[in-house]
Amino acid sequence: MRLTFGFTPCPNDAFAFHALVHGLVSAPFEVEPVLLDIEELNRKAGAGDLQLTKLSFGAAAASGDRYRLLRSGAALGRGVGPLVVAREQSSLQEVTAGRVAVPGRETTAFALLRLAAPALGEAVEIRYDRILDAVVAGEVDAGLIIHESRFTYGEHGLVSVADLGEWWEGDTGLPVPLAGIFACDDLEPELVAEAESAIRASVEYAFANPEASRDYVRSLAHELSDEVCSAHIALYVNEHSVDIGEEGLAAIDRLIGRARAAA
Repeated sequence: MRLTFGFTPCPNDAFAFHALVHGLVSAPFEVEPVLLDIEELNRKAGAGDLQLTKLSFGAAAASGDRYRLLRSGAALGRGVGPLVVAREQSSLQEVTAGRVAVPGRETTAFALLRLAAPALGEAVEIRYDRILDAVVAGEVDAGLIIHESRFTYGEHGLVSVADLGEWWEGDTGLPVPLAGIFACDDLEPELVAEAESAIRASVEYAFANPEASRDYVRSLAHELSDEVCSAHIALYVNEHSVDIGEEGLAAIDRLIGRARAAA
């Protein structure tokens, strides 16, 4: 049996799911990786195209019952939130009154931005890895950045205007729920449970054998330095990736509830 499994080519996903993709952990199925940007995965979820998929919790607010959340494989924690960057230091309210580049309207980053800056001006959707260049070129007034851009925006001469993860943690006292692994609702419950166990085993394998995925990570993130890859993994893969935990579930519920109320 083969299951399609959508996740991003980012270092954290390559690190976490390397063992499952390469058959290094026990599972009654093989996976067919579908490597896409997180917003592309969010959009595919609307059609139920993937049997297992990473999905922004911001998109989960609108996905209804098409997918069910698995407890393992999530990107969730403290100090992991998206940043708003600009060419010059300013307030969040000032820069978001203009044109803001966002990595997708279904991303958790955008959900957090709408909550933190409800008087948002014009949101311009740009693929996440092109946002920094758009801000530098003056195409937009500010950029909402995720993934490895957190580590490289300073090299572009940009400054951080707001840390939305810091805002969320201060406002709620909860960790930032970015994305989770979901199973399509037409899969048998027993198979879903086996998939959850296999994903957990893959994350645990990654922690126990941190160098095993090095070549796989590099093959998918060839434009990033080893230092950025390592920082990316250390930031986004943590104890919540093994099991979301009760605090993590509370954070997800809070985000989805507030995002729906603000829609």
